[in-house]
Amino acid sequence: MKRASFLAILGLALAGRVPAQTPPTGSAAPLHGFQAEYVAEVDAVGKKLIDLAEAMPADKYGWRPAPGVRSVGEVYMHVVNSDSTLPSFLGMKRMEGISRESEKTITDKAQIVELLRKAVANARAAGAVVTDADLDRRVKTYGDQELTERQVLVRILMHMHEHLGQSIAYARTNGVTPPWSKTD
Repeated sequence: MKRASFLAILGLALAGRVPAQTPPTGSAAPLHGFQAEYVAEVDAVGKKLIDLAEAMPADKYGWRPAPGVRSVGEVYMHVVNSDSTLPSFLGMKRMEGISRESEKTITDKAQIVELLRKAVANARAAGAVVTDADLDRRVKTYGDQELTERQVLVRILMHMHEHLGQSIAYARTNGVTPPWSKTD
């Protein structure tokens, strides 16, 4: 009797600790483990990137800290290009009309913010194409470099975070406070 009560209480306690399972867009299958963690991280960093891109005034999108360094708009487009390219190593299609040259040719704030939204969704979707069994599978990336599919996903996250940090510095230098750090 005591054991059954203990197991019932343990079951109830653990029920509240089940990690959030986020289904991929358009799918009923819940994600779990690394996939769910990856998607949650993409959602978090992606929201900050988009919120900051929206907060930056359009007239600052051409601002750069020094000659030869990416401008505000170029940084966001660099993230867009990366979130298009890296998932392609996992078998996803690249985003239509996005290339390295897009960093220099797409300069309109509204267009950049919209492409950033699509790129974050693309990075998020990459978490759904990799199964637990595939995480250790090696894929060819740039040149002949081989990475595991897990490493590709980790690189997507690291890259997004790297340029979020850069974008925060750009914003603060231009007098823009990141929306999530404003106090009431």
